[in-house]
Amino acid sequence: MANAQRVDAFVFTAGRLIDYDEEVPPFEWAGNAASYSINDPGMTRAWSTIMPSILKSPAFEPGTVIPRRHTGDGEDLSPPLTWSGLPPNTRELALIVDDPDAPSPQPWVHWVISKISAADPGIAEGVHPKPAPSFPSGAIQGKNSWGTIGYRGPAPPKGHGVHRYHFRLYALDAPLSVAVGIDKPGLLKAMQGHILAEAELVGIYQRR
Repeated sequence: MANAQRVDAFVFTAGRLIDYDEEVPPFEWAGNAASYSINDPGMTRAWSTIMPSILKSPAFEPGTVIPRRHTGDGEDLSPPLTWSGLPPNTRELALIVDDPDAPSPQPWVHWVISKISAADPGIAEGVHPKPAPSFPSGAIQGKNSWGTIGYRGPAPPKGHGVHRYHFRLYALDAPLSVAVGIDKPGLLKAMQGHILAEAELVGIYQRR
């Protein structure tokens, strides 16, 4: 291609991931290269691979053991979480926690919480397990795989090895119209077409 140059970079803007790691002519440098919506079917959303890791917990480092107090073997309190670097047009946040290593057909869901204000910098420890907790303000909680409301901590079968617990934060471009008690599939369906970005934090736990 005449006058083409190789641009090795990703650009993330307004919920769209643009891959410039290809030969593009000058008129495409301004942002006309092929782009893919973060909501497209089959698209792997990887906010943390484009921006610095922004979902953290003061209770544990990424990839390390979740403290006992946040598990079914302890007080079973939801861990504190913090985030930063949200897309500027984020209107609302949602969070799903699940365990893909559970001996079940689908990942075992530990927490579904939505309608978190984009102005909140995080979630304090110990969100009360009721549909509309006192904090985060305005948030509502859904059903976990036990069929109860709110957070339930890691409780893998004894001797089943190390389980990974995925905390996924979703930045949304509009407030969701969802009811208390919504489950993971229902929340994912409600978020479809509204996900600006996604961040993930993974902790581990096992019962020997």
